[in-house]
Amino acid sequence: MIKSSIMKASTVYQFARFALVGVLNTGIDFLVLNVETLLSGLTTGPHYAAQKAFSYFCGVVFSYYANKRWTFRDSSREGQAWKFAQFIVVSLVGMAVNVAAASFTVSIAGRYLTLPPQVMVNAGALAGTAAALLWNFIGYKLWVFRSSVD
Repeated sequence: MIKSSIMKASTVYQFARFALVGVLNTGIDFLVLNVETLLSGLTTGPHYAAQKAFSYFCGVVFSYYANKRWTFRDSSREGQAWKFAQFIVVSLVGMAVNVAAASFTVSIAGRYLTLPPQVMVNAGALAGTAAALLWNFIGYKLWVFRSSVD
């Protein structure tokens, strides 16, 4: 019972660290996305989806290092190429979830809202981030960094 409570508290604390790293990832994602869309002038359709995918990937690179070292406290040295490959697989599925939710928000919901395009770009990015958050945490915790101990 006590061990179960400690494990639950540890997981909650770990999720809080993961969420904080996610805030930083989101900042990187939003910064890159806004620079791309402002420079290109493309805020909808396939161009937006491609820009969103790239901005998401920029956050993923930071995420790997921050989650490995801080969230999941993985100090292992062996198998790093495999671990990074696993991280990329989870992140690619997360990216698909993120981009789909963001694109849906911008392309479908945007038809019914009268918000400026750049506001919709950010609303879409936020929807994508929320959709991918839980998937990524579970994938990283249970597959990528499963042997890590707090």
